[in-house]
Amino acid sequence: WFEKEGTQYISLPGVPYEMKAMMSDYILPVLKEDFDLPAIIHKTLLVQGIAESHLATMLEEYEETIPPGVKLAYLPSPGRIRLRLSASGKDRKAVEEQVDKQMERIIPFIPQGHLYGHDDDEMENVIAELLKQKKATLALAESCTGGTIAQMITSVPGSSAYFLGSVVAYSNRIKEKVLGVKAESIEKHGAVSPEVVEQMAEGVRKHFGADFSIATSGIAGPTGGTPEKPVGTTWIAVASCDTTESAVYRLGDHRGRNIRKASLTGLNMLRNLVINSK
Repeated sequence: WFEKEGTQYISLPGVPYEMKAMMSDYILPVLKEDFDLPAIIHKTLLVQGIAESHLATMLEEYEETIPPGVKLAYLPSPGRIRLRLSASGKDRKAVEEQVDKQMERIIPFIPQGHLYGHDDDEMENVIAELLKQKKATLALAESCTGGTIAQMITSVPGSSAYFLGSVVAYSNRIKEKVLGVKAESIEKHGAVSPEVVEQMAEGVRKHFGADFSIATSGIAGPTGGTPEKPVGTTWIAVASCDTTESAVYRLGDHRGRNIRKASLTGLNMLRNLVINSK
């Protein structure tokens, strides 16, 4: 680190995690002390289950009234959209208040069943807090998502307090023998159907003695689709002691993105079920 003719020169290791740690822990704080920099404030809302184009339509009226100096960015990724409000200025407190005010204004335009968090929230952490508040437990039956939801759930420290276990029921035989899905349901409706996915959710919840469950069954792709059920067709069910709900989604033709979208969608369906449960 040296200075020449008023310019700071900094050389860092190329290993990413070493470089990032030095930047955040040392270099940026020192630079902020040496330079009179404007305050830049970002605040983010996390939305699941709405296409970017549809969300933009919902926010048209709001966007017409955004004050000068505040920017709204749509930051989509598979399964979710980050809505980021940003502003900058010399008075940090005033900038924060300006962004906070816009956060309050934009929220009513977003369907609450789709707004699940803020800033760095992850869906699995939101689920963790809800289940712990309810003192409730969860079990999973995954087919097309292949254990991805279980991996997300268990990435949260302390998940053993509410997560009981899962069944990756990829074959129809496992759906029948372990989860109790009726063979005639698979034969008549196919594995990717509301009848089968609801029985999967109910079966795994009873098998583990859980309060809530999620089940997924779909055609992740890139092959296996039919005219009636094209690639990306995914049925997801959530169940509690009182109710079972299912819905179909057309997620696209990319296998990795389909798995990610289905996993987040299932967790958001669970989030809404837990919130609305007694």
